[in-house]
Amino acid sequence: MPERIVSPKLLVVEGEEERLFFSALARYMNLSDIQILPIGGKTVLRGSLKALKESSGFEEVTSIGVVRDADDDPKGAFQSVRDALRSAGLPFPDEPLVPTKSDPRVVVLILPGGDERGSLETLCLKAVIDLPEMRCVEAFFRCLEKLSIFPRNRDKAMIQVFLATKPVLRRRLGEAAQAGYFPWESPAFEVVKRFLRLL
Repeated sequence: MPERIVSPKLLVVEGEEERLFFSALARYMNLSDIQILPIGGKTVLRGSLKALKESSGFEEVTSIGVVRDADDDPKGAFQSVRDALRSAGLPFPDEPLVPTKSDPRVVVLILPGGDERGSLETLCLKAVIDLPEMRCVEAFFRCLEKLSIFPRNRDKAMIQVFLATKPVLRRRLGEAAQAGYFPWESPAFEVVKRFLRLL
């Protein structure tokens, strides 16, 4: 957690990739008043939120957003965030994307959105799925299947292959977002934009 909070709007994210991604999207949306805080993984969310509440400047905070991947259990992921907020003595919403009526206001986003399983990579994959180069990416994965090779996390693997199609290779999703490799105008990103506007 930061030594000092410098913005009234806080966005708590899992790690550095998410920080880079959300900072790129916030810049695209001309949102300059959000402080993005990577915590180093969902397993430390509870302790990080408690530390956040004790941080210098917290008394000036008006809204807090928390982002977490759904992984294989969207409802469980949301419940985990609610439990962490409650444990830290912070307001907790009844459902994702519905802010609390409290001070500070708290809103939670479980990626990729809705009741879908997946992650930030799943969301980004939806945004690029219709790009011409994705036909090549999909052909590559069909070839792997014929060889009985199945990546453990297909969405993350597909994003990596998509990034390999770019003139300058960015191995990290966050760096790719900073470089403008994702089409921010895609309808796939509407749920994330709506979330940021709720802060």
